[in-house]
Amino acid sequence: MNSIGSVLCAFFEDHLKIQKGLRATSIKSYRDTLKLFLVLVAKTKHRHLTKLALTDLTADQVLAFLHTIETERNNQIRTRNQRLAALRTFYRFLAVHYPEMLAEAQRVEAIPTKRTTASETLYMEREEIASLFKSLAQEGTLALRDRSILMLLYNTGARAQEVVDLCVGDVDLEEPLRVRLHGKGDKWRSCPIWPETAALLRQLETVRRADPSQPLFMSRTGRPLTRFGLYKLVTRHTSEIHLSSDIARKHRVTPHVFRHTAAVQLLEAGVDINVIPGWLGHVNLETTQRYAEINLRTKQAALAACLPPTDTAEASPPNGGWRQDEELMKWLQSL
Repeated sequence: MNSIGSVLCAFFEDHLKIQKGLRATSIKSYRDTLKLFLVLVAKTKHRHLTKLALTDLTADQVLAFLHTIETERNNQIRTRNQRLAALRTFYRFLAVHYPEMLAEAQRVEAIPTKRTTASETLYMEREEIASLFKSLAQEGTLALRDRSILMLLYNTGARAQEVVDLCVGDVDLEEPLRVRLHGKGDKWRSCPIWPETAALLRQLETVRRADPSQPLFMSRTGRPLTRFGLYKLVTRHTSEIHLSSDIARKHRVTPHVFRHTAAVQLLEAGVDINVIPGWLGHVNLETTQRYAEINLRTKQAALAACLPPTDTAEASPPNGGWRQDEELMKWLQSL
């Protein structure tokens, strides 16, 4: 029987990194799931991790793990489903390389994903974006860096990790103006940038040093900016402005809100929906379709707020509103 250690090494080093080509952040997500799962199995079996065997990794243990993270760790349904998806990938690997685990892998595959409501797509209006950039400081040691980052997020709709991974050589500041982003699945894509974005980036100290391998954005301590540092930067600046929508009142503005904002405004500008997946790095069109639905609801709301032109005053709606329209109320009651 192969040891758990050798199996995990093959799964992470070969299957995930080489065969699937996953990024480091995705691999860490698999790592966290398997770490939690194996610790629970060891606790249940009253053994050390090094003493576990593949036959200990039953589907019943997976079910117990999912129940535990929901009830004891208070994980949301969406997190539970994400952990299950990671374990399914692991058990598919086991089924291929270790035939004795095929039956357990089939049972894990049959565990249903729990239904959950789709997360709300938050985005900012143009007036809110304008208010944000107007409120940014013009002077200070990090003022230029922060403005450049926020402008780049709004311009490209890049993911947080894609922005912090940028090196100076990934940005072309001469025509054609563009930035090359390293996205999910180890895939690269190019996004055009505005002259205003390029003008800000040219002023960065990292760009003036002209070292293509140097990170584009640095932290206050002179180290490469991290994803968590980017989140703090965005939330700090957006907390100082007053947004008119529910975003500020109910949710924090994160780098991903800029991504949603870029997508919605591309659609509003008339960009074909088939172009947007390549712009944002979506794997399939279904991910982009959520923005099309938002745009459609916006148009429908605008249509509902307007009335068709009428030639006679009699065609105008009564001042009392629909509740005082007796014919309408009778029709509603008959439904």
